[in-house]
Amino acid sequence: MIVKDEKGIREILQNNHVVAIVGYSANEEKGAHYVPKFLKEHGYQIVPVNPTVTEGLGEKAYPSLKDIPFPVDIVDCFRRPDAMPEIAREAVEIGAKVLWMQKGIESAEAAKIASDAGLKVVSDRCMLEQYTELFLK
Repeated sequence: MIVKDEKGIREILQNNHVVAIVGYSANEEKGAHYVPKFLKEHGYQIVPVNPTVTEGLGEKAYPSLKDIPFPVDIVDCFRRPDAMPEIAREAVEIGAKVLWMQKGIESAEAAKIASDAGLKVVSDRCMLEQYTELFLK
């Protein structure tokens, strides 16, 4: 199910608290660092996913979604659109509830893969911006 409305996004953010950050970056100036930092500061459990790092923001990092040994609610993606279909397949495989493609990232193929498997899909939206707009204003 593609989610674009405020009510649907609010429900996702309120009811899903374990967030895998695919493409996590240790560079503090990148969205793939400051967005998960913000989420962690606002009560989410973040799980960095990047094969080149061993930890991020004090959390153990994993090379891929399939390496995470516990359930994940949201797969939050900071990767190029061409990487998204494979990430969507992995999100389905691990039983995630939501595939979230950050601002500037859209993939109709990934959205179809995820939504056909029952995941909610958000694309071209920043979790930090959505959280701020819905809960902090």
